[in-house]
Amino acid sequence: MASPTSGPTAIVSMGDSYISGEAGRWQGNSLTNSGSRDGSDRAWTGSGYDPGRVYGPTAVNGCHRSDSAEVRSATGTAQALINIACSGATTKNVFRAASGGTPYKGEAPQADQLAGIAAANNVKVIALSVGGNDLGFADIITACAADYMVWYSYCHDDQQVAVDAKIDAAMAGVGKAVDEIRAVMSAGGYAASAYRIVLQSYPSPIPRAAENRYAESGWTRVSTGGCPFWNKDSDWARDSLVPQIAGRLKGVAAAKGVEFLDLRDMLQGREVCAKQSRLVNATQPPSATSSEWARWIDSDSTQGPVQESMHPNYYGQLAQGRCLGLVYAAPAGGAHTCRNTAGADASRMYLTAS
Repeated sequence: MASPTSGPTAIVSMGDSYISGEAGRWQGNSLTNSGSRDGSDRAWTGSGYDPGRVYGPTAVNGCHRSDSAEVRSATGTAQALINIACSGATTKNVFRAASGGTPYKGEAPQADQLAGIAAANNVKVIALSVGGNDLGFADIITACAADYMVWYSYCHDDQQVAVDAKIDAAMAGVGKAVDEIRAVMSAGGYAASAYRIVLQSYPSPIPRAAENRYAESGWTRVSTGGCPFWNKDSDWARDSLVPQIAGRLKGVAAAKGVEFLDLRDMLQGREVCAKQSRLVNATQPPSATSSEWARWIDSDSTQGPVQESMHPNYYGQLAQGRCLGLVYAAPAGGAHTCRNTAGADASRMYLTAS
């Protein structure tokens, strides 16, 4: 079959919150709870807050597709940058309805949406981030935070057991999602060589214990930093959980013959509470080079919805977009790791083979 050639060239992003643009509202994190939060809140109108300024109509259904989402930030690539990912989506929300896929937040399964996009555009790359919600990633974060703030205990032991119990099924779902995308593209007349699928992993939003700027004792990690995790749990998340998920996703990519984008180290030094980054305040405005690139945990929900917690923020999404743009420009095939350059903005992201 020949690839469709009518319509604009396009990149499509599919999957969950780490690619939909969740937390794109925020340029760094500020302790100020009023006004523009020292310039960090892009939803500030001058007299109130309008999340639609950032998330458009998806501010209402909670898919939270931000104007800075990864694919929207992959500028200088394709003519059309199309985002159908949705915050909270699982692999079943990607499958076609005819293959057991389920609608989510009032929207059709993403593979069914892709069919229409593939017909109207010349799709060149499909970026997929999915599987984290099948594993209950948000529940893990919640449990670890509660163990720090409430129960004064560790989470890594019982949460590792929970992950190990779910990961095989989650990865099978990711593999099926890839198959579903391929089936849609084939039905749309695309040859397998006419487009690329890029499966990506998840960045760590929190630093290692040794790289946290707040002491483990006391409450500064909660009240000031927004990173309520014990040292051992932080090290487990950064150096065990995130690499475990990345490794398994890389295995799925290899088994399915698609490209892999490893983002595990993308936020290195830019995580919530990282020593190399700082909070935004009245004298330190938002900065692409010094502010945090991930959204903290606002445990009191004084600044927007809690679902934004622990996701790449506006700066992090610009960085992910640069990573995707670099992959787009690279020869097809293989696996890439994307990292940031310390002290630089998203323009200095770089790829290495992985």
